[in-house]
Amino acid sequence: MKLLLFLIALQASALAADIPSPKKDAELPPCCRAPLAAGKPTDRSLYQLDSTWTSDVGRKVKLSVLRGRPQILAMFFTHCEYACPILVNEMKKLEAKLPADVLAKVDFLLVSFDTKRDTPAVLTVYRKKENLATKRWTLLRGEADDVRELAALLGVNYAADSRGQFAHSNLITVLNAEGEIVFQEAGLQQDLAPLVTAIGKLTGAAER
Repeated sequence: MKLLLFLIALQASALAADIPSPKKDAELPPCCRAPLAAGKPTDRSLYQLDSTWTSDVGRKVKLSVLRGRPQILAMFFTHCEYACPILVNEMKKLEAKLPADVLAKVDFLLVSFDTKRDTPAVLTVYRKKENLATKRWTLLRGEADDVRELAALLGVNYAADSRGQFAHSNLITVLNAEGEIVFQEAGLQQDLAPLVTAIGKLTGAAER
């Protein structure tokens, strides 16, 4: 009897060891942390959208969960052969250029065009490959109609070709804490100074 109880306890311990402990907010991407207190979005806010998105950690969220902190946003896809690597690298350069006190007040957001291939698992691999800090970067995928709606509101055009690639606009958008578009920079390898200035104004850095 004692041996049986010992074996049951041993099995229970093994099962418990396999259950991951809940992650703290600091270990989750911005989209998956406890939401900040907020009222109704403004008329110009992207956070009015009712669409549901899935993060690379598998959490289903509304864009409104990002309210409360400025977002630096770009649309991309992980299988891109040319433009997206440059675009994401520009965002990483921007991240490196921001002063520490400004960086602590903003987040980065990547939303995929590729509704078929960019699953949460693929986005997770991409995050690791690109070394995108969990505490600052959110990666989202959505349904085709929702992606199209968001792209239209951002002024981003895209179209798939026969090879599974996308011809698309290259645009970095800055959203304020309310989800309103306050600045956009189009093209690749542009001067990042205007973006740094726009973000600084949002965080109060330009007032010092």
